[in-house]
Amino acid sequence: MNEPVTVRGRTIGREDLVQIKEVVSQHWGQGRQAISRELCRLWDWRQANGHLKDQVCRILLRKLEDLGAITLPAPKRGISNHPRRRYYIPPDPPPEVLMEPLEGTLKRPHTVRLEMVRRTPGEVLWNYLVHRFHYKSYRILVGAHLKYLAYAGDRPVACLAWSSSVFRIRSRDAFIGWSGEARSGNIRHVANNSRFLILPWVRMNNLASHLLGLSARVIARDWEAFYGYPLVLLETFVDKSRFQGTCYKAANWTRVGETAGHAKKGGRFYYHGHRKDVYLYPLVADFRERPEVPSLEGGAR
Repeated sequence: MNEPVTVRGRTIGREDLVQIKEVVSQHWGQGRQAISRELCRLWDWRQANGHLKDQVCRILLRKLEDLGAITLPAPKRGISNHPRRRYYIPPDPPPEVLMEPLEGTLKRPHTVRLEMVRRTPGEVLWNYLVHRFHYKSYRILVGAHLKYLAYAGDRPVACLAWSSSVFRIRSRDAFIGWSGEARSGNIRHVANNSRFLILPWVRMNNLASHLLGLSARVIARDWEAFYGYPLVLLETFVDKSRFQGTCYKAANWTRVGETAGHAKKGGRFYYHGHRKDVYLYPLVADFRERPEVPSLEGGAR
């Protein structure tokens, strides 16, 4: 590796590479997680809530391995977030889920509630349901994210995930008024509705828009408690070949344009031409001028 490599805002030069190789050698038998956590401690590389950025560090390590700069031990469980490896192995036996039809309204007899399940026993059920029933299945989420299960009584009816925002979306950035510099400083205050699944046996009128409304009321509180910084805006991308965005419109989200039809693979962007509608939902009325989100060139939230 002749030139420095930058991954997720961290640049690795020759001295860093020497240190990484020493840590890999020292912790080879303990595996990749031990290596990434030790590097994060040495670098004091942490999220705003103080947690180590060990998942992001493992992305960096795999990038260096792909470049031939280092050699890593094999994954201990045979899985990783690497795009050429398996993402998720369903539990055996799978969680028990009652799949009998569930119909009704949002009034009695069903009261719907949201439960945040990130790093709780409920996360196992969330992972399984999304793997089994979402059209995109389940891929391990990297970076900041929260997962929610929606329940009617004691039965799960839906799964939602909120994740780190996509860095560059032209229509969104124009709506906010961001410059490139403003986007770099403020993007973490936007969360993306990356998964939304109503379980296939559930038939409840207006459930999807109701859940979006519930999420908007709790996500900012939960996100700040979990990560230590606020959210001021939500976004999502609607696949027009499958959905019309009806529930987002009913929940007062605003369509601001389309994606450009690009995707990232192997560290590079390629054009696939499959555009999606971009919807936004401000969590605060003054989201462009919030003091928690510093204004840069008049383009902040």
